[in-house]
Parts: sequence; C-alpha cells; structure tokens
Amino acid sequence: MTRASLPVGQIGDYEIKQLKIFKTVADCGGFSAAETELNISRSTISIHISNLESRLNLTLCRRGRAGFSLTEEGSVVYDATIKLLGELEDFRNTINDLDAQPAGHLTVLFSDTISLDSRAKIPKVFQRFAKLAPEVYLTSEVARMTEIERQVMNEEADIGFIPFHRSLEGLEYQHIYSDTCYLYCSPDHPLYSLSEEELSDEIIDGVPAAYAGMKTQEIIHGHLANMNLKATAYNYESRLALLLSGKFIGFLPAQYAKPYVDRGELRAIAQDRRFYTLEIMAITKKTSTVNKVRSLFIKTLRDSYRDQ
Repeated sequence: MTRASLPVGQIGDYEIKQLKIFKTVADCGGFSAAETELNISRSTISIHISNLESRLNLTLCRRGRAGFSLTEEGSVVYDATIKLLGELEDFRNTINDLDAQPAGHLTVLFSDTISLDSRAKIPKVFQRFAKLAPEVYLTSEVARMTEIERQVMNEEADIGFIPFHRSLEGLEYQHIYSDTCYLYCSPDHPLYSLSEEELSDEIIDGVPAAYAGMKTQEIIHGHLANMNLKATAYNYESRLALLLSGKFIGFLPAQYAKPYVDRGELRAIAQDRRFYTLEIMAITKKTSTVNKVRSLFIKTLRDSYRDQ
C-alpha cells in the first residue's frame, strides 16, 4: 500500500461525482482520453482525481511518461466503485418503479403441457395480467426443465413453471398443482391384453420403455432403474407418440393421458405400484431488487389460485 488508509466516513454526492470521474478515467485509460468522454478539461479531471485521492488518503493511479495505470489500491477502489454505482442505479430504478405504470417485458417459460392444464389457469392469469399491465410485452415459451431453471437463475426469464425435481439455492418455489403419473401402453402392445395378475414386474421390466431422458427425483429413478429403457422423449407429446406405436411403454400424467384412456387408446398398467407424483411449481429468482412487472404477475397468479 502506498499510504496508510484512514476511515472514509460519509460518502456524499460530491464523492460520488469524483468516483464517476475516476471510473471514466480508468475505463478510458488516462486523463487525455477521458476529456472527450467527460467533456471537461484535463486539468479539471486532474483536480478531481487529486481531491479524491486526498479524501480517501490513497494513491489511485500513476500518470507520467510511463503512461497511465491504476495502483493496487486504485484497482480495489475501481471495483468497489462499479459495485456502488450499480447499487445506486438499482435503487433509483426501484424507486422509479413504485409509482410508474408497469411497462417493459415479461418472459414466462413452461415445461410441457402446463400452460394449457386447466388446473394452472394460465389463460385466466394472462387475461388478468394483460388488463392490469397493457404496456408490458409478453413472451410465453415452452422449454426443458433445466433450461427454464437456467434462464430464471440468469434473469433471462422472469418466471418458470416446472415439475419439481430438485431444490436450487437461488430459486423460490410456489406450488401450483400435483400430477399423478402412471405407466401406460396402447392396444397394439403385448401388455395391453394381460390382466393385472399377469403383469409381473419381470414382464414389465422386460419390454422396451420410453422416458424423459434426464436425471429425475429419486422416486422416479427407482421406477426406471430396472426398466428396459430404449427410447428418449422429453415432451409428453413425443412420448405419447412412442406409446401409441405399440412398441413402447412409458409414464404419463393421468390428466394428460385421460382422453386417450377414455377412448381406449391407452391403458394404465400395474396402477397399484407403478406410479409417482409430480409437484408442479412456479419458480422465480430470489432477489432483493424490486421488479414491478414480475411482482404484479406473481400477485395475479396467486390471486387467481386464491379465487379457485
């Protein structure tokens, strides 16, 4: 360290102005290059930096024939300045959002058939939200569970709807509804005509099966562990096509399979032991930053389920 540092004390508007000038000088690589960016003279810039160094009791940069460079302390102050200015910007946006009409963009991601499941009431939620925030641009997409988690964590999406399969540190979870999944086959499959007594685990595990093709909850893994996994189909629609071919068996949510069961196009087998429950969750990122658009959508979501 070039000097013994002293407690800084209160940081006011003038110090923040100096820090902004210091950051610009560092970004530009010197006083001369920062003149145009800051629209002030080099001598004025030098005065501001000197005053800041005196205020902090630190040498922040070296300037001379060898060129411009930050000292060790200068690099630390530069990183802290970026953090401070970012937090100030977040604060300003938060306060501005409190009284402003919701505007901007909202991205909602769904896994599989959740968006049109009657228990999720998503069309009703969209209807209410669009009335409350007509200026918000909505994006609604279907994606894989892991991709939904990634985008919500990275704030590329605002909210996601997925079957619960793990708990991630940076996410918040809200239960939406539960799905019971059974093992199904079609009339063209050899197991369709067998009685429940004939459907031993050995027979079931001996025929080709289709599954989601990803790491799942322990209970689901237990069902799949001994099965003859011969096809991957993440989406229910593509898995259903494999089952209807008569060549594969596989798990589907009872609600999704019901129309096909009612028409005799599918049959649930070994229902007493070959089933599991999926908890459908809405996920958002844990954050202290106020996002008025996202908060309004979540409130609309909760109000819709409270009515139900």
